[in-house]
Amino acid sequence: MKSKNYILIFGIISIVILISVQIFIIKSIWIEKEIMFDMKYKSLSREAVDQLRSIKKTDGFDTAFFIMDKYAEGVMTNDISKIKSEAELKVKKEEVFGDITKIMNQEQDLSIYLSAYFKKFRVDNNFSFQIVINSLYLVDFDKKFEIYLNEDLFNISKHDPPVEGSQAPPKPPDMNDQKVTSRILVQRFTREDNYFNISFDYFIDFTNKRNMVLRDMAASLGMSIFSIIVVLIIFMITYHNLMEEKRLSNLKTDFINNMTHELKTPLSTITVAGKTLEMAQIRADDSKILETARMIGKQSVHLNQLINLILEISMWERTQFQLDKKNIDIGELLNDIVESFRTGCGNCAKITQKYELDGIKADIDMVYFTTMINNLLTNAVKYSDKDPEISIEGLKDRDKIYIKVSDNGIGIDRAEQKHVFDKFYRVSSGNIHKTKGLGLGLYYVKRIAESHGGDVTVTSKPGKGSIFTVILPY
Repeated sequence: MKSKNYILIFGIISIVILISVQIFIIKSIWIEKEIMFDMKYKSLSREAVDQLRSIKKTDGFDTAFFIMDKYAEGVMTNDISKIKSEAELKVKKEEVFGDITKIMNQEQDLSIYLSAYFKKFRVDNNFSFQIVINSLYLVDFDKKFEIYLNEDLFNISKHDPPVEGSQAPPKPPDMNDQKVTSRILVQRFTREDNYFNISFDYFIDFTNKRNMVLRDMAASLGMSIFSIIVVLIIFMITYHNLMEEKRLSNLKTDFINNMTHELKTPLSTITVAGKTLEMAQIRADDSKILETARMIGKQSVHLNQLINLILEISMWERTQFQLDKKNIDIGELLNDIVESFRTGCGNCAKITQKYELDGIKADIDMVYFTTMINNLLTNAVKYSDKDPEISIEGLKDRDKIYIKVSDNGIGIDRAEQKHVFDKFYRVSSGNIHKTKGLGLGLYYVKRIAESHGGDVTVTSKPGKGSIFTVILPY
C-alpha cells in the first residue's frame, strides 16, 4: 500500500511540474507573440504615416488643425477677455480642452488611412484609436498672451511665446491600466499654428488582439496541451498496469500458498496413514488396515482431483474447450444436478427450485454444465456463516436462458465483485481466508459459460448473500 501511495504521489508531483513548465512556456510564448504583434503594427502604422506625409503632404490632421485654429482664435480674442475670476477661467479651460479633444477625434483622417493601409497588406484592420493630448497651449502672438491647458494643471501666465518644440511635461499614463498596456503607440505628433501649440500621442488598440495572438500561437498551445494529455494518458496506463501487475503478483502468491496448503493436507494424511500401517498392532487388526487404506484412497482421490484441476486450467490457457454438445432439456438437467448435490452433501443446505423454462432444450456439454452449476452450489454452501439457503431459478427471454443461483451467504463487497471471476482470486474477509480453495471455481464457471457462447454475472451485498446469473443461448 505504501509503495502504491509513493508511486501515485511521485506521479502527481511529476505531472504538476510538467504542467507548470508548460504554463511557463506558454506564458513566455504569449508575451513574445504580443511583442511581435505590437512591433508589426507599429512598423506598419509608421510606414503608413510616412507614406501619407510624402505623397499627400499631410499627416491626417489638417482638417482638425484648421478647425482648432479658428476655434482657438475665437477663444483668445473674445472669450478670455470677458473672464473676470480664476473660477470662471478654470471652467473655461475645461470646456476648451473638451472641445479640442472632440475636434481631434471627429475630424482626423489618419484612422481611415491606416485601416486602408492594413487592408492593403491583408492584415486585421479592426482597431479603435485614441488620442492622448500631452500638452496644449492657446496662444495670441500679437498680445504675447498664452494659456496652458491640461487635464489637471490650470494656470494663466503672460510671457513670451514658448520656444518652438518646447512643451510642458505630460501626465504619465497608468501602466497598470489594461487599456493602456494593450495600446500601440503609432507616433507622437506636435503642431504649432496661429493660435495653438499642441503635442499629442496617437494610439491604436485592437479589440480582438487576444484572439489574434491566440491564433498565432495555436500550434504551440496545441502541442503543449497534446503533450500534457499524452503524459497523463501514459501515466494512467502505466499506473494501471503497475497496479494490475501487483494484483496479479499477489494473486499468484496467494495461489501458491493455498495450493501448498491444499496439497500438503492430503499428503500429510497419506504419510501419517502409511506410518500407521507400519505399526504391528495395526497390521494385526484387519478392520484398522481397511480403515487406513480407505483413508489413503480418499486422500489420494482428493490429491488427484487437485492436480487434475490445475492441469485442466493450464490446458484451457493454451487451447479452447473441446465441448461435446448435446440437445438437452435444461429443466430436467438442473433437477438432476440439484438432487445429486443435495444427496452428495448430506442435505447440507435448504434448496428451493423454480423453473419457467417450458421444456426448453439447448446444445450444451452436460459434463461441463454440471460442473459449472455444482461449483456455484458449492460456493453457496462454503461461503455461508449460517444455515445455507439456496434458490435456483430458470427463466427464458427471447433466445436466452437465465439460471439464477441465490444464497444467504456472507456476500461480496462491490470492490471485489469485478475480480471474483479472475483466476486464483479468492474473496477474503479482513485479509483472512476462512475457507479452503485455490480460487479457480468461479474462474471455471466463467470459462464454461463463455465457451457455450454465454456469460455469468454477479450481484451481491455484504451480509445479504449473492446472486450468480448464468446466461446461455438456446
